[in-house]
Amino acid sequence: MIRTHYCGEPDVTLLDKEITLTGWVDSRRDHGGLIFIDLRDRTGKVQVVVDPKAAPDAHKLSQDIRSEFVLKVKGKIRRRPEGTINKNIPTGEIEVSTSELSVLNPSKALPFQIDDTNVAEEVRLKYRYLDIRRPKMLSNIINRHKVTFISRDYLDKQGFLEIETPLLIKSTPEGARDFLVPSRLSAGEFYALPQSPQMLKQIMMVAGIDKYFQIAKCFRDEDLRADRQPEFTQIDIEMSYITEEDIYVLVEGMLKRVFKETLGLDIPAPFPKMTYDEAM
Repeated sequence: MIRTHYCGEPDVTLLDKEITLTGWVDSRRDHGGLIFIDLRDRTGKVQVVVDPKAAPDAHKLSQDIRSEFVLKVKGKIRRRPEGTINKNIPTGEIEVSTSELSVLNPSKALPFQIDDTNVAEEVRLKYRYLDIRRPKMLSNIINRHKVTFISRDYLDKQGFLEIETPLLIKSTPEGARDFLVPSRLSAGEFYALPQSPQMLKQIMMVAGIDKYFQIAKCFRDEDLRADRQPEFTQIDIEMSYITEEDIYVLVEGMLKRVFKETLGLDIPAPFPKMTYDEAM
């Protein structure tokens, strides 16, 4: 491996240890000789110090570094001087004293700053690889991963089988229009992309699968709304030989675990229930 640690990992347990980091330049500060670089990856950021006396070659190279350059840094972990500790980040008690530095990839001038929260959506989508580096977007992606992972583990422990269903199927009209895919082998014939795996999971229940789930891609050719887009993902579940109460308990347990392990929130169960008439 090119690196020994992620940027968010080093702490006081690694004092005087030599490590190698890779990441993006979050910021660079020149303090009249010493150059300070905040190096960032998906786990967090760490302060890197480049001293012209200890590492003259690295110091010379760091003169031309700017935000979003990709660096490889080798150096020793040391405590930050008194009064400079940053309690807002996990690596705030230490810094990396650089012995070697190399630029893995330079960066052109940015179309927007990574920490700018007022960027037009069209610009964000055009430069999506920069948009995803923003802390909020990165947090969303990490939380989505956690939700998927926790849900899979929970349902596996409840005896469910994760089964992947086809994306090219016969049209089964539901509440929206199907997206159609032309067939090369059968001229004039079309596959449809599934609006949900409804028919397929029901076939599995008849076949005796008993408990099925899937992190399912669904496609619906309909007008955009705040909570709906043409392609979306749902946690799809099917069970045989159950009552309404069984599915309530199952889903409540899954949501309790997801919220606890993703956001640290305790959700009381059972959830409040209301009748159709009350809801209306």
